[in-house]
Amino acid sequence: MGVLQTLAPSDLRRVVSTYRDVLRRHQDELNRLNVYPVPDGDTGTNMALTLESVVDELPDDGSAMPEVCEAIRHGSLMGARGNSGVILSQILRGLADTFSPLEAVSAHDVIAGLRRAADAAYQAVLRPVEGTILTVVRLAAEAVEHGFVSGEASLADVLDRAAAAAHDAVARTPDLLPVLRDAGVVDAGGRGFELLLAACLSVVAERPVPEPEAVATPPAVAAHLHHEVDVGELRYEVMYLLHAADATIPQFKRAWGELGDSIVVVGGDGLWNCHVHTNDIGAAIEAGIAAGRPATIRVTDLHEQVEQLEEEAWVRDQSAPPPIEPVATGVVAVAVGDGLRRLLHSLGVQHVVAGGQSMNPSTAQILEAVHACEAESVIVLPNNKNIVPVARQVPDLADRPVSVVPTTAVVEALSALVAYDAAAPLAENIAAMDEAAGRVRAGEVTRAVRDSVAECGPISAGDWIAITRDGVCVSEKSPADATIALVDRLIDDDAELVTIVVGVEADAADTARITEHLELAHPDVEVEVHEGDQPLYPYLVGVE
Repeated sequence: MGVLQTLAPSDLRRVVSTYRDVLRRHQDELNRLNVYPVPDGDTGTNMALTLESVVDELPDDGSAMPEVCEAIRHGSLMGARGNSGVILSQILRGLADTFSPLEAVSAHDVIAGLRRAADAAYQAVLRPVEGTILTVVRLAAEAVEHGFVSGEASLADVLDRAAAAAHDAVARTPDLLPVLRDAGVVDAGGRGFELLLAACLSVVAERPVPEPEAVATPPAVAAHLHHEVDVGELRYEVMYLLHAADATIPQFKRAWGELGDSIVVVGGDGLWNCHVHTNDIGAAIEAGIAAGRPATIRVTDLHEQVEQLEEEAWVRDQSAPPPIEPVATGVVAVAVGDGLRRLLHSLGVQHVVAGGQSMNPSTAQILEAVHACEAESVIVLPNNKNIVPVARQVPDLADRPVSVVPTTAVVEALSALVAYDAAAPLAENIAAMDEAAGRVRAGEVTRAVRDSVAECGPISAGDWIAITRDGVCVSEKSPADATIALVDRLIDDDAELVTIVVGVEADAADTARITEHLELAHPDVEVEVHEGDQPLYPYLVGVE
């Protein structure tokens, strides 16, 4: 094909697709480099998922530049995952905004685009930190600006200079950020941006993309993983799309600035992708409600992510990891909380996908877990009504027979798993598990984030509410009172077992009060209490 002098719309599509493929190949490398702002090992995954969203929106080949650039803008905004993914989405937006009016992208257009991308990335972050992807994209932009102030430059020349500057900047990130230096790694996000320039050179000049580098688990990360040092005071990552007028965003950022750190807010024209690390999930969501309408809320327990990384690192680092026994029928379940993850594994679940209310995993994530099962067929337990339709898309995409037991609560899944037989065929398991899940009357207790009215009467922000399949049925001033009212409502004359899953924010005295009430008020009912460690919901209840 030869060296390109400009990028046509079809070439830009190839850059995006190539970058997605490169990120997937380097995903494990980037994850292992991820020690800042917390060592949660997901930078590579988040950047790759962000590009997956962009690729999914790309128009057919032959489309004009505005359509391709709009797909890049919208796909990266809607699909951005994690701190690194949100910043990357703003970099891509800066490039797309520059290229959109053009018929073809020249060398000097790339120079302008990199400057716009760097400025946009810095503006998106409330408290910019040097030694991160921000530094790398800025130095790449400055290098091409200073190198080609006047005179002609080829597209390959500009990209070569930008790539060299990015490579040097990544190498110097440990000098700017002590946590990287102490861990003996470079910045993961900066390395991910360096791969974007490699993808550009692959399309423009047919350069080979770099091979993934073997990255050992750094000693500092291992210390985090084995709980020898604190993983940080801010436990939760909260992300959501925010439908809000642009004028409300400065106040929204100030509100979030008082709640946490790693704050990134990107978007415009009434739609924003928002990311924060905080200890106050409710307040982070309430700030969005004050500004507009939050949607697609995702909450990640960063401490739990570190424990998951510990398991993954152990598997990778063992010379002979214990094999997973192949089964006739495997199970994938969706849940959040370290205790729930352990409980589900103990009941035979092969893979747990992180997710639940306000934290909905994608079809791709569930599909990846299905393909990782050592099983001839797989059952998916979505455990949330919003995730059921997402899970139902998996059977048509999977490489083996897959069925969904449409559980809308994790307590339904626990009952279904009692009926699960790994050696039995798929159809037999589906019948038994569906029947077992259907016997469960489920409910959950959480805190109201706004004033409202339900069938139970007026609800004030801060009240503890109990929710069943029929909606909000109880409003009380304490989680214990709400849970007691919930179990009394769910238990009938035929009830034999009450299962209570205790969340990370539950109080031990409240839990004791609830179990004492059950012993006195319902002495004929067996009670099981499990530590689930789920956020947002101190108590999940199932009665059967």
